[in-house]
Amino acid sequence: MIAHTSIGFIIAIGARAVLRGDRFGAYLIMLLSWVGCLNAGTLALNSAFDRDEGDIGYLDAPPPIPRHLGVMSFVLMTIGQLLALTLGSGYAIAYAICFAMSIAYSVPPVRLKAVAGADWVINIVGVGVLTPFAGWTASGFALRPEARWIMIGFGFLFGSLYPLTQIYQFDEDSSRGDRTLARILGVRASLLISAGAAALAFAAFSHGLVLAGPTVMARNALVVAGVVWAVVLGNWIARHGRMTSAEHQRGMYRALLAWAVTDVAMVVAFAV
Repeated sequence: MIAHTSIGFIIAIGARAVLRGDRFGAYLIMLLSWVGCLNAGTLALNSAFDRDEGDIGYLDAPPPIPRHLGVMSFVLMTIGQLLALTLGSGYAIAYAICFAMSIAYSVPPVRLKAVAGADWVINIVGVGVLTPFAGWTASGFALRPEARWIMIGFGFLFGSLYPLTQIYQFDEDSSRGDRTLARILGVRASLLISAGAAALAFAAFSHGLVLAGPTVMARNALVVAGVVWAVVLGNWIARHGRMTSAEHQRGMYRALLAWAVTDVAMVVAFAV
């Protein structure tokens, strides 16, 4: 999450400026508020109401939920909102939107994570679009034409990733009665939607690159990231009918690696 939040900031000011330490104070406040408070608080709030017992993310055996985890997550996100006010109105508004969506996503009776489609949209907007936007606005630099396409691209890319994080959790979600998008669609349809969203993401990135003025290195970086996604999703689609839940979970980790490759590619393409 630190890497993804940093993307907008790095592209806005350029890799060389980052290495010089330009706007370093703003960068630290951004990471503390967005990653340390908002993201951590969101995950804690979600855990407080999910009370997972099976594998979840990188935790194969989640510990018992602390008694006051929900309250502390809200306090943590509130602290982050106060920090966000120091980085300008655009950043503070983006934070407030994500704060509200975090509550709507996890807390009953709204609990949009249990509503197929709504769970997807919230993550596309929050993680996909607003996270790189927050990084850009925290830099103090105005949005350039390519910035909008970069953020749209990351919205589509998280639209691709999100169903992949749910496939191996079908049994856990079913036990809680959560009707997630992936559970409603099924494995094959979820994978096909993910592939389509990934294709749209790289179309948006490519258009942003045209606006920014492409170089050979920039084109090659995007091609490499696109190929990685194609291999991960193509192999998953071809084998999904024979895969166990554990194998689907490993597929999710490979998709997360593809996301990391994309983050690096975007820095090379737009900030170097």
